Amino acid sequence: MNFTLPGGPATIGPELGRAVRTADEIGIHSFWPMDHFFQIAVAGQPEEAMVEVYSTLAWAAGQTTRMQLGALVTGVHYRHPGLLLKTVSTLDVLSGGRAWLGLGAAWNEDESRGLGVPFPPLSERFERLEETLQIAHRMFSGDDSAFAGRHYQLEHPMNLPAPLHRPPILIGGMGERKTMRLIAQYGDANNFFELSDPAALQHKFAVLRQRCDEAERPYEELVKTTFGRLGERDLDAAKRRLDRLADLEVDLAIVDLPDLADHSTFDYLAQLVELAAPLGRPTPKLLG
Repeated sequence: MNFTLPGGPATIGPELGRAVRTADEIGIHSFWPMDHFFQIAVAGQPEEAMVEVYSTLAWAAGQTTRMQLGALVTGVHYRHPGLLLKTVSTLDVLSGGRAWLGLGAAWNEDESRGLGVPFPPLSERFERLEETLQIAHRMFSGDDSAFAGRHYQLEHPMNLPAPLHRPPILIGGMGERKTMRLIAQYGDANNFFELSDPAALQHKFAVLRQRCDEAERPYEELVKTTFGRLGERDLDAAKRRLDRLADLEVDLAIVDLPDLADHSTFDYLAQLVELAAPLGRPTPKLLG
């Protein structure tokens, strides 16, 4: 999402407020802003506006009543896990039980270095990701016993008030060895890029099913999600796209919102919500 608007920073709040309220009204399933501090290349230039994700989610919770709320996805090294899970739990309590925990190993070294955030090697970020997932399962379930890991030590991870409903854990990434093992072992949902080649995406889901078998985890328990661009406003093409995702047993299709100031986008999104509703097999729910 691009937050650089013609009216400048003062218009971000009003425009985003209109967008999330409209999305809530037309039945969009959930709101997934990115966890980035600098704008990323697919949406703009690094010097363009980017809002902080958990401030945005907390603000959006007060603007809406139904939409689920999560970060796509939290960079594991940006926040200490104890404070991150306290943040997500608070979001869940104040939103009436609508929070998700989105997590990933992160990738944007430039914004980390730019803001003075240590950027460990990828192997260490995966170690930190697994420890954070272990801590999440403890804190979300009310287990406040000490945690002693290689990277994190929590003497008393008390989490009160507890979340109203255990926030589902969505793990982003398509790595077949490490990421998919973590999804199968700790996740409630995955998030894959939609990919232009259906066969390539089918292969990724097949590997995820294999990782679930290895973890003795029912594949059907996972909520399968994808992320893609909104695309051209062609309802016939959109139906074919949703049919392909349904054939892959995708449950939730997350799409970007390319232009926050384009009010007509929501007329098209409302049509897509109606289009997705009768598909079946199961029906992918459109996420914004």
